[in-house]
Amino acid sequence: MTKLCLIPLVLCVSCAWADEAIVTDRPDFVESSDVVGKGRFQIETSIAGERDKTDGIRVRGLSTPTLLRLGVSDTLELRLETDGRAWQKVGGGPGVRGWSDISIGTKWHIQDGDEESMRPALAWLLHADLDTGSGPFRGQGTRPSLRMSIEWDLPGGYNLGLMPGVYRDRNEAGDSFTGAIMAVTFGKQFGEKLHGFVELAGQQLASARNGGKLVTFDTGASYLLSDSVQVDGALFLGLNKTSPDLGWTVGVSVKF
Repeated sequence: MTKLCLIPLVLCVSCAWADEAIVTDRPDFVESSDVVGKGRFQIETSIAGERDKTDGIRVRGLSTPTLLRLGVSDTLELRLETDGRAWQKVGGGPGVRGWSDISIGTKWHIQDGDEESMRPALAWLLHADLDTGSGPFRGQGTRPSLRMSIEWDLPGGYNLGLMPGVYRDRNEAGDSFTGAIMAVTFGKQFGEKLHGFVELAGQQLASARNGGKLVTFDTGASYLLSDSVQVDGALFLGLNKTSPDLGWTVGVSVKF
């Protein structure tokens, strides 16, 4: 992901326009079922960090996750996503810097939700991570993933989201394997501008030889500065040994 300055994005809100309030795929792990709309462009960028301690060795990391979304039609969007510029420090050694891999993909919104009938909104997300990064931040080959976003609008401003999925990757030995994704988020809208959530995210569900399980408990909030600009933040707590102990993110999203 390209490292972007947050302040100019907020200042350029006068250039942004929106028919409806911005809906983003951050800061939680579960993706929204909404697309940005035909001819619309949306950028969602942030700074993220994580800390971990395994067998007495401390690991710290920073990255700049960014998602670019371009509306092809009212139900389809093109996507480019990356963790951008990244930094990692293991133990007392020197920190390493580099660029993260790029992911290209699409989101296809296939069904609108209906609160009265409890019909969920649905979308398919197909992505492919490409080995474009540098140094320790580069993956092996092309790694596809397929996810479904399932969202229910509930009475009282509550909402429920579910995201199952599968992905294809390579382990340290270079062998291909298939892993699973499963996450659920529960949110609450406070007035027109503030939204909070809690989430249980199985971001990576694989055997020990294939990297193990990455499972987190997440909580955070987003706030609309205008119909075109959102700021947000979240905390992530690892729930098992193979997950980072603590993660955080703060970000801004702008719709044009």
